[in-house]
Amino acid sequence: MLNFILLQAEGAGGGILGQVFLFGSIILIMYFFMIRPQQKKQKETKNFLEEVKKGDNIVTIGGIHGKIYAVEGDTITLELDKGFKIKIEKSAVSLEFTKRASGTK
Repeated sequence: MLNFILLQAEGAGGGILGQVFLFGSIILIMYFFMIRPQQKKQKETKNFLEEVKKGDNIVTIGGIHGKIYAVEGDTITLELDKGFKIKIEKSAVSLEFTKRASGTK
């Protein structure tokens, strides 16, 4: 009888180990398919916003197309037409829309 109880305890311990392994593998899968690509996209967007310069054509997250007239810290003066300029925040520039408008991926 004591032998039977010990065997059941060992079986339960093996199940817990299997569950921990399964849970750990789910976390790894989530990291590689969700968290890592998001971090890569944020880094790419940050680099893009740091590299924008006068004369670049951009698109804002609101869909406004224009050419950068001036960059001053965290703000950009965007020229929409000759003599028509607006001031926007750098965070309002969309990397995805800008790539799509310029035809690059």
